[in-house]
Amino acid sequence: MIEIKADGRSARLSGKMDPMVFIAATLLLLATPGPTNTLLAASGAGVGLRRSLPLLAAELSGYLVSILVLRSVLGPVIVAFPVLQAAVRIAVAVYLVHLAVALWRHGARQVRDASPISFARVLVTTLLNPKAMIFAFTLLPVQVGILDLLPWLAGLAVEIVTVGTGWILFGVWLRRAFGRRLHPVVGYRIVAVALALLAVMINVHSFAGT
Repeated sequence: MIEIKADGRSARLSGKMDPMVFIAATLLLLATPGPTNTLLAASGAGVGLRRSLPLLAAELSGYLVSILVLRSVLGPVIVAFPVLQAAVRIAVAVYLVHLAVALWRHGARQVRDASPISFARVLVTTLLNPKAMIFAFTLLPVQVGILDLLPWLAGLAVEIVTVGTGWILFGVWLRRAFGRRLHPVVGYRIVAVALALLAVMINVHSFAGT
C-alpha cells in the first residue's frame, strides 16, 4: 500500500500490479499493428534486419519519454481526481475497440514502402503513439511513483525491443514472400478480436480491484 497526501488529506492506494496481466497486456498492445510497427516493418522490408536495428532505440526512447512526460504532467491531476482514472480507462477501452474495428476492416494492407526509414521519423511517430497513454495510465498504476515503476519500465523496455525486432523480421519476411500473394487478413483479424478482449480485460481487472 502507498500513502499519498493531497490538500492535507491522506488516502491509501494500492500499488500492486499483476505481473501476468501486465506482461500479457503489454505484449498484445505492442504487437498490435500501428504507426510505429508499420515503420519498423517497412524498414525491414526495405533495408533488412541489420540496418533497421538502430530504429529500435528510437522506438524505445519515444515510448519511455512519452510515458514519463504523460505521467509527470497528467499523473498528479488524475491522482487528485480519482474519477478521471475511470474516465481514462473507459477512453482507452473505446480506443482499443476502435482500433480493433479498423484492423478488422483494413488489416489486409501489406507493407510496400521500401524507402529508408529514418531514426527521427520513428522517434517522433512513437512519441505521438496513443499506445503510450495506455501504458502510462492503464497498464501502469497512476498512484505509483517513478522509482517504484523502474522494474516495470525495465520489463516494458525488454518487451518493446523484442516485439520491435519481431516487426522488423516480419517486414523482411514479407519482402521475401511478397511474390506469393500473401494476405495477412486472418492474422490481423485475430489481433482485432484480441484487442477487443483486451479492452474488456483491462476494465474488468481495473474495476474488480476498486
